[in-house]
Amino acid sequence: MSWVGPTNIYLSSSLASYLDKKLIVLLRDGRKLMGILRSFDQFANVVLEGAYERVIVGDIYCDIPLGLYIIREENVVLIGEMNLKKEELPPHMTSVSVAEITMAQKVEREASNLKSTMRRRMKFLDMD
Repeated sequence: MSWVGPTNIYLSSSLASYLDKKLIVLLRDGRKLMGILRSFDQFANVVLEGAYERVIVGDIYCDIPLGLYIIREENVVLIGEMNLKKEELPPHMTSVSVAEITMAQKVEREASNLKSTMRRRMKFLDMD
């Protein structure tokens, strides 16, 4: 058994290679945050500088600025480095304001709720 010495300290954590790089962080609730990794700890709590949330609904999107953002490890699903050369979205995507994306999210959520309600009603009718 060998001990990891000070020269190999970064071998114990793969997040060290992402320091000062632009990352995308997928959260447990489905949100996608982007920003520059400034710090992390042994539990994978991370600090993003210049963070923003990218919200996509259909063919529209909005980047909501968050500033300096701390993310608890229990909420992190995936962390990946962003390719700055390929960060552009497809040409059919349209950038909109925060108010417009919030309204689109609300409409999408209501449509989803209606769809699930209809499915439950159909299952109930099939039982008869």
